[in-house]
Amino acid sequence: MTAKSQSGTRHPAAAGGTGSAVGEEVLAGLAQELAAAARTRTPVRLLSERVPGLSLPDAYRIQQINVRQQVAQGARIAGHKIGLTSAAMQKQMGIHEPDSGVVIHRMVAASGARLRSADFMNPRIETEIAFRLGRDIARPCGPDAVRKAVAEVFLSFEILDTHFRSWNITLVDSIADNAACAGVITGSPVSFTPSWDLAQEQITAEADGTAVARGEGRDILGDPLQALSWLTHRLPGLGTTLRAGDIILAGSVHASLPLTPGTTFRATSTRLPAVQVRAL
Repeated sequence: MTAKSQSGTRHPAAAGGTGSAVGEEVLAGLAQELAAAARTRTPVRLLSERVPGLSLPDAYRIQQINVRQQVAQGARIAGHKIGLTSAAMQKQMGIHEPDSGVVIHRMVAASGARLRSADFMNPRIETEIAFRLGRDIARPCGPDAVRKAVAEVFLSFEILDTHFRSWNITLVDSIADNAACAGVITGSPVSFTPSWDLAQEQITAEADGTAVARGEGRDILGDPLQALSWLTHRLPGLGTTLRAGDIILAGSVHASLPLTPGTTFRATSTRLPAVQVRAL
């Protein structure tokens, strides 16, 4: 895998400028292709191959177009995912900076869920530390400030998927495709106290009872709260902010694993309840 409204409905605004010569009609067309691929499970060619000048702002704009379309059709934004925050994932994808995507309510299921692998195209799974916010974050903040906004913390699995022909994608392809976010499995939440040092969490992921990956909270940019801080700086440029009740996936503590049919995945950590999912 190499990278070359108060009611709960939110419409992310357009980012200010695309940062390239790619026109809005082209971006809208690419967004439609990805939306069609998600409906039909028919892969599309890499956007980066067909539009060499595609920039990161362009990619986020494509992502926004599709999120706004889903919201217009009744979807609710449940939160956000932060990706590529660990050295393992950055090495796996061949990039050196995080990205972000949007979590739609229908993507979210509780621990113990069963997932049909056939509902995805090329699914993978990773273990994350996740937050639920207790208050809005309306401006960029450092770790100390975001720490005070977190109400709960929990283990989670993120299900990754790509609507391209393989995982040999670039960062702009990933971002345009909602940062590959296709599902979220949430563990039982624990009340968060500002004194909790999440960097020290020791996490083990198992497949059918066999340990297949390990990591620590510090693998997420040194501290998962650093990832949340990064997101508060990223989102205003995309015309949106964080709200009380949002769930935030801080990023994986290990390289992603294939979501193999017939496998039960379980993850445990030092202080957080276990999370489990069965792939069918």
